[in-house]
Amino acid sequence: MILISPLIYSPVCQGTNNKLTLLAQPDDHYRAMVRMYRNCTVVLENLEITNVQEYHDLSFLRSIEEVGGYVLIGINYVDVIPLENLRLIRGHSLFDGKYGLAVVSNSITSGLRELHMRSLTEILKGGVKIVHNPLLCNVETIQWLDIVQDDSDVNVSRGTDPQCKLNCVQTNVFSPSLSVTRLNCAEQCSRRCKGPKPIDCCSEHCAAGCTGPQPTDCLACRDFQDDGMCKDACPRLMLYDPNTHQLVPNPNGKYNFGATCVKKCPYNFVATDHDACVRTCSSNMHEVEENGIRKCKQCDGLCPKVCNGLGTGALVNTIAVNATNIDSFINCTKINGHITIMRMTFQGDVFTNTPSMDPVKLDYFKTVKEISGKLHSWPNGTVSFAALNIPHLDHLGLHSLKEISDGEVVIRNNSRLCYVEGSYWPKLFRSENQRIRTENNAPMHSCGMGLNSNMFCFTQLICWQEGCWGPGPSMCVSCQHVSRKGRCVSHCNVLDGDPREYVSENVCLECDPECKILNRTPSCHGPGADQCTECAHFKDGTQCVAQCAQGLYNRLVWTYPDKNGQCQPCHANCTQRSHMPVVAAGLVGGMLLLMVLLLFIFVIFRRRYIRRKRTLRRLLQERELVGPLTPSGEAPNQALLRILKETELKKIKVLGSGAFGTVFKGLWIPEGEDVKVPVAVKVLREVASPKASKEILDEAYVMAGVDHPHMCRLLGICLTSSIQLITQIMPFGSLLDYVQENKDNIGSQTLLNWCVQIAKGMNYLEECHLVHRDLAARNVLVKTPNHVKITDFGLARLLGAEEKEYHADEGKVPIKWMALESIRHWTYTHQSDVWSYGVTVWELMTFGSKPYDGIPAREIGDILEKGERLPQPSICTIDVYMIMVKCWMIDADSRPHFRELVAEFSKMARDPSRYLVIQGDDHMYQPSPTDSKFCMSWISTEDMDGVVDAEEYLLPNKRFFNQSQPPPTPQYHNTAVSISFYGILSFKMILANFWPSNLNVKNNQKIITNLFPTEYINLDVTETSNMINPNYEGPARGQTEDGYIDTYGCKPDGPEYLNTSCATLPRSPCATLDNPDYQQNFLSSSTTDALFLPAAENSHYLGLSKAMQSHIR
Repeated sequence: MILISPLIYSPVCQGTNNKLTLLAQPDDHYRAMVRMYRNCTVVLENLEITNVQEYHDLSFLRSIEEVGGYVLIGINYVDVIPLENLRLIRGHSLFDGKYGLAVVSNSITSGLRELHMRSLTEILKGGVKIVHNPLLCNVETIQWLDIVQDDSDVNVSRGTDPQCKLNCVQTNVFSPSLSVTRLNCAEQCSRRCKGPKPIDCCSEHCAAGCTGPQPTDCLACRDFQDDGMCKDACPRLMLYDPNTHQLVPNPNGKYNFGATCVKKCPYNFVATDHDACVRTCSSNMHEVEENGIRKCKQCDGLCPKVCNGLGTGALVNTIAVNATNIDSFINCTKINGHITIMRMTFQGDVFTNTPSMDPVKLDYFKTVKEISGKLHSWPNGTVSFAALNIPHLDHLGLHSLKEISDGEVVIRNNSRLCYVEGSYWPKLFRSENQRIRTENNAPMHSCGMGLNSNMFCFTQLICWQEGCWGPGPSMCVSCQHVSRKGRCVSHCNVLDGDPREYVSENVCLECDPECKILNRTPSCHGPGADQCTECAHFKDGTQCVAQCAQGLYNRLVWTYPDKNGQCQPCHANCTQRSHMPVVAAGLVGGMLLLMVLLLFIFVIFRRRYIRRKRTLRRLLQERELVGPLTPSGEAPNQALLRILKETELKKIKVLGSGAFGTVFKGLWIPEGEDVKVPVAVKVLREVASPKASKEILDEAYVMAGVDHPHMCRLLGICLTSSIQLITQIMPFGSLLDYVQENKDNIGSQTLLNWCVQIAKGMNYLEECHLVHRDLAARNVLVKTPNHVKITDFGLARLLGAEEKEYHADEGKVPIKWMALESIRHWTYTHQSDVWSYGVTVWELMTFGSKPYDGIPAREIGDILEKGERLPQPSICTIDVYMIMVKCWMIDADSRPHFRELVAEFSKMARDPSRYLVIQGDDHMYQPSPTDSKFCMSWISTEDMDGVVDAEEYLLPNKRFFNQSQPPPTPQYHNTAVSISFYGILSFKMILANFWPSNLNVKNNQKIITNLFPTEYINLDVTETSNMINPNYEGPARGQTEDGYIDTYGCKPDGPEYLNTSCATLPRSPCATLDNPDYQQNFLSSSTTDALFLPAAENSHYLGLSKAMQSHIR
């Protein structure tokens, strides 16, 4: 309640704006209404009487005499609404925009029967609506035209209860004493009257009737009431004095507050320069308190952000804060209106299609310093603060709260809420009627009120005993010692510490930057440069300054510092020489020199252009060019792109599907030839975009120009409606699947060999200015257990001669294999491929584990910036892991190059057991082709007669055996096995001889052990190894025909390694023929029928006029 006049006691209440909404249970709704209107005489806003049950007592409504807004009576179950003393409805706000009195929908079986409004005589604005009240009788008998204004709407329907007609004569819905105050007035009366005679006219300032002709005889005032007298305006605070021609204070001046003139605005309102009490200041004003009066004052610069709360502005009809309006409170410092947080705030409202709100967004209210209305939650009521049923709330954090002007505080049903039992609540209240209620919050023992708990309140350290709003020194209600920037501290930096401070009202404030820092002595005594004990630079009078004053116009202010640092004025005879001519001459001279320099540069470049143009014209006019015109200096790309017909392709089985198309396992059957070449066919979807078509053609361009033993070749392209890329297919599938399938049979030597081969392939891409961008174990294919190839150039990009990096568009990318600069800036370089190489090595060393497993891709960039990396694999020594760590350096220039990685892993491959520790490493074997699920799938899906490997088909003149020398036959079968020692697998002979129907798998493995060439021979072995990897151990003696190895006239005679670029021991051809790393110049220039020639040197494949020759090294 607010006492608005010292002479006339007129308690005022705010009113509500909820219309017919039931914000809580009916009993809670009723209690809130009782707290709002008890002992209230004037309602500033609206009087809403809704959802009242038949057992509720409404006697508290008898004290209401005047309503500023509208009166709403709806959805009630009581018989009588006792508003006997209500005289006037002003109608500042109207129900449904046009009704000052609305009585609607008051039950059917038991409800409203009588409206005791015997004193209501005028509605200043708005009409009357009384509908859907079946038990309310005789409302049509009221002279409504006497109560409302002439232009108002009256919509009254009579009750439907049969008893209404019986009681029509005996009862009146309002009262039998209700008098007419307008319709029977004399013509001389301007507004209201008390009788039909001219002497009965009321004053023009009266409303609702009168008892006499004077303004003091009014029952209610039309405009303002000043100490019992009705006026059209309140006395102004300032009056014009004609003698002094100035405005002087009016001793009788008062403020406008509602319809009352008051000497002082109520506490929750502020005074303006226009003699009015308002709830909030205008947009360019802010609140200040001067001489105990809160006023609106013009802002200096930008004002703090003031936002509309519930019940004001755009949220005038909004019930609670929700997901649709929470963003309007961002960065608000003051909220005009109420803040209500209900259960539907977090759960959403299906009826209004309001989504649920993230509780994190409640942090928007951290900037709020003041709420002019109420802060409450479920249930609704006249409480100024309520925190109810919020399970995630652990502390309030209201350390800036200094006052709760009105209303109660309710904090209950918050299972994790602590710090609410402090003694600070009474100090925040302004009224003795205010109180706090706390129920069912977190118990004291679970709040951890101990020294070792994170929830410890700093009461015993730097907070006073009143308590705190939460954990930490910034949550104290008041500090025991001093505070610094809102945090309680034990002392200020007065004698030591940085920055130096002084103490003002128990607050630590920084000294001026011009104050000198002194030890064991205060550096300053107050704010400003004139409060310094000593100056850091110079002292000009009482002020410490950075330099002495110079150059002020028309004053002798040129000063200089003396030996004590004091600024002294220069002598009166000192003059300042003008340097303007020198400056002007320097500027003009500099401009001329710059123009001459620019003209000279232009002439030089023009002459060069003319000379080059003439030379080019002369060369073009000659019949023969002296040399090729290659201005870029780069060699032409003479890679061959083979165009295949769709009839030559046979798709067998789907291998996988992606965003742009599907990959099939198939056969290429060249037209006119009786051969079948196993291939992989990538078919672009017909519905794919032009961008997808361009990207797959770019991939074809990249793969067509690649020629390296460890890079997958492009065999051709089929230009149908759906573009098809035809590439080599590897018998063992991807390296990722291979290591996962055979992790128990892979030794250290094999792992390190794979690392070398992948590094060599990537080094080749770097030399070709190609950035792969998608290097991973899944994109490395296994041709043989000792020969892998890099594939999938879908993301690869070719850098120009002058380019160092590539900036990509956003799209689907392998985040967990990418370097940090690629994740953050979409920048790809060869060094970003080095990062991916390190992750690929980690995959191999962990036998196909997923990197950063369980971590969402969107968080990878953050954890990399924090320094987190993949863990050290269990089989790796620190030497191998350190190479991985170097690949994952933040600075791209600090990562090793691929040529360095080739050297490092080649060194490790010479002594594999020193760098990788694997249980049973000496007894491990790699599976034969019969163990490969990928190869076995060919047998069940296609007749393999006539199947030839792609490389064997493209090199027809390089057969496995010479025509004059028949191939040897192994002891275990009568059919020759055709496994190329050069890495060329003949699918026809493999499938014909390695999977005979009458041999079991064990015998097949013995055959393969005897027939594979001896590579990676580290030791001479006399016993048969149980590892079926012929490239890791030599063939067992006694199980291999000497003539089979002697076919090439040599045997392995020393340890050799697949990954050494320059071996010191002599090499035997049979030990290196199937080693792609040794396929460098191993044939003599005179040999025309050698066993292998790289595809890049195939004249028929590249289309060159002369075949390139290879040499044996």
